[in-house]
Amino acid sequence: MPSFRELLQEARSSIREVEPAEAEGLVGSAVFLDVREPDEYEQGAIPGAVHLPRGFLELQVEGRIPDHDAPIVVYCAGGVRSAFAVHSLEQLGYTNVTNMWGGFNRWKDEGRPWSAPRTLTPEQRNRYHRHLLLPEVGEAGQQRLLDAKVLLLGAGGLGSPAALYLAAAGVGTIGIVDMDVVDASNLQRQILHNMERIGEPKVDSAKKTLTAMNPDVNVVAYDTRLGADNVLDIIDSYDVVVDGTDNFPTRYLLNDASLIKGIPVVHGSIFRFEGQVTVFAPGEGPCYRCLIPEPPPPELAPSCAEAGVLGVLCGIIGSLQALEAVKLVLKLGDPLVGRLLAFDALAETFRTFNVRRDPACPTCGVDAGEIEIAEYDELCIPHVHR
Repeated sequence: MPSFRELLQEARSSIREVEPAEAEGLVGSAVFLDVREPDEYEQGAIPGAVHLPRGFLELQVEGRIPDHDAPIVVYCAGGVRSAFAVHSLEQLGYTNVTNMWGGFNRWKDEGRPWSAPRTLTPEQRNRYHRHLLLPEVGEAGQQRLLDAKVLLLGAGGLGSPAALYLAAAGVGTIGIVDMDVVDASNLQRQILHNMERIGEPKVDSAKKTLTAMNPDVNVVAYDTRLGADNVLDIIDSYDVVVDGTDNFPTRYLLNDASLIKGIPVVHGSIFRFEGQVTVFAPGEGPCYRCLIPEPPPPELAPSCAEAGVLGVLCGIIGSLQALEAVKLVLKLGDPLVGRLLAFDALAETFRTFNVRRDPACPTCGVDAGEIEIAEYDELCIPHVHR
């Protein structure tokens, strides 16, 4: 049986290698792959390197580095583990892989740029372990979730499941706007709350539930009415808005504010046994006014309080909204921009409809003027400066 030294010599003889000085010239044009263990990586790494411990290389590399022809510089502490890693990558079909002999230790000793990367705590690694196993998420994606700020309009039927899943996912800041108090009639569908909190402000009840679930989450409570006087200030610092409102004036108000601020809105609506979800992304797809230019008369659009709603339907639509928000934060998959997903609970069917941007839309169309934020309680018509 060949010795370890002989195996190493054989591996090195069949691969390309560079010194750290030459590797530094490849920064920006090549992918640097760090195959050290997590405790080594936490002590310092080459900025921008992809971290993938050697033991997970064959299992996860194609999800982390999908381009088999991309130039890759592999390094470990001294160059030994990375030599075997290069050999494995070539067997997997990677065509342009190089080992950095001397590894990170030599890179650091020679005074080349390095930094201590931000990493998850052991508790976070355990909590988000199933996310970390997904190559499309991984540690970098989980860090983005922890840095993300998502605003929920409403802590009711849609806001409840959306908030629970966003908090569980580790979204670092969750804002909640709601000026209502918990009522016993809410509990059939608003799962953030319970009997002991009847009479409490919904935002306070929501904060208790979410912080008890995940201490990583900072819940910002807005016990106020969303109006023309505060909408721009409230949504300003958020990455995504999840709309769980149930009235047209607020939806038009939010639409106009989101266009001004360039913040995507995950819209959800429910009625009896049916629900809808779509994403309004400013500059990428249609806005709410493209979908519904004018509000229907009240007799054609009764509220859930008037017509009723199946409680579990709220969970389905709110969860879909949370999913779309996570996809937007992670820039993952194909969000529902320009598409309306409709769910029929009785038939148990989903249908997707294309929604096109209206060239004549007064707020996002070709000739749209400056948007003026105004109240729409009396008359939901566009208010723009021409």
